[in-house]
Amino acid sequence: MKTTVPGPKSQELMRQLDGMQAMESIQFCIDYDKSQGNYLVDADENILLDMYTQIASLPLGYNHPSLIRAMQDPSNLKHLVNRPALGNYPSVDWPQRLEASLMAVAPRGLNNCMTLGCGACANEHAYKAVFMAYRRKQRGGEPPSQEERESSLVNQPPGSPPLTLLSFSNAFHGRTMGALMMTHTKWMHKLDFPSIDWPIADFPQYKHPLLGNTEQNRREEARCLQQVCSKIEEYNARGTPVAGVVIEPIQGEGGDNHASPDFFRQLQQVCKDYGAYLVLDEVQTGAGTTGHMWFHDTFHLPSPPDIVIFSKKMMTGGFYYTDEMRPTEGYRIFNTWMGDPSKVILLEEMLRVIRDEELLDNVSRVGKKLVQGMTDLQGRYPSQLSGARGEGMFCAVDVVDSKHRDKILTDLRNSGVLAAGGGIHTLRLRPTLIFQEHHADIFLDIFDDVLHRNK
Repeated sequence: MKTTVPGPKSQELMRQLDGMQAMESIQFCIDYDKSQGNYLVDADENILLDMYTQIASLPLGYNHPSLIRAMQDPSNLKHLVNRPALGNYPSVDWPQRLEASLMAVAPRGLNNCMTLGCGACANEHAYKAVFMAYRRKQRGGEPPSQEERESSLVNQPPGSPPLTLLSFSNAFHGRTMGALMMTHTKWMHKLDFPSIDWPIADFPQYKHPLLGNTEQNRREEARCLQQVCSKIEEYNARGTPVAGVVIEPIQGEGGDNHASPDFFRQLQQVCKDYGAYLVLDEVQTGAGTTGHMWFHDTFHLPSPPDIVIFSKKMMTGGFYYTDEMRPTEGYRIFNTWMGDPSKVILLEEMLRVIRDEELLDNVSRVGKKLVQGMTDLQGRYPSQLSGARGEGMFCAVDVVDSKHRDKILTDLRNSGVLAAGGGIHTLRLRPTLIFQEHHADIFLDIFDDVLHRNK
């Protein structure tokens, strides 16, 4: 480390940007030519072990040679130069591209895929798929009436029906208007924006350590499931039926909150009992970061979820869906580009690297080392840390309060490690899939030193 972060060169670049953009969220500037693997290099030539990886979206680290080669391949240049409107004019190789990438890792039972841009717009359009399927079922498969078509144009029923979606406390699904109605983490995401009264149920809040609190955590899950039932019954009785339930397999932004496979199996049954669709938002948990391509595979659901949303490490946004959720008319889910072929090229190469280098096994092995290391540290610094937890590289530990957590994050950054906060007082880690055991050792040594200085 040559300076504190942000250093003088970053601060100058930020000053320049401030004349053109809102700057409040920018932390520092990165030199992407010099960044490599698990390490980023900032504008002041500080080298940091990156354990947040572009908001958990960088699967293979910086400038991975396989991805560089894919972008330099002359046969791929046409996809970089000519971005197609995929919903109207896909390229002749688009079916093959989808088969080799997104469909090659499609969740069990989900044989359809919608390509989009980011996680927020994937959520938005997934909600539309839920509402369309729910109304098709209500119509018995008949086409919409003339009254429905005309009333929808002025935002009135019956064409704009009073349907709702159920979300969970501490959920994060995006910052666009529809996704914001399902997001409940920080006030700055939601303040000043009009919203709709949609139901919110509690997500289980585990007590740690898990082994000593099994029965209490089981009761907490039962309470939350009962609340889901009560909320659905309440809103259905109001004439605002719950068409779907949207949930993260692990809550990320909300504080790395976990629930058991049994909780999700019971939640799926609740959805079936009340005629609601189940939507799993795997934007953060998908693409191998937990040691599984899709974390919901570990739930062993009796039947597939209705929709699985993806983005971040998948390189492109979108969602998988069952045949029942498939739109029956064109343009119901649509935008100009409907995804980006260049990102699918990167995804195809990324999946090859994951297979060839057995990276899911690496994620599971190194993730266990990270969690065990943080567990050891919380034993040494019990006044600062608690609740170390994780699945693969999706790891976190709670800090005594938000002020101390933020101080630790700053000290880590100035010591050469980039991590992030989550929830009220959680410190979260999101390394790449190529993060190795020696990287874990480096982080744990630096984390130990920072904790020692702050005790």
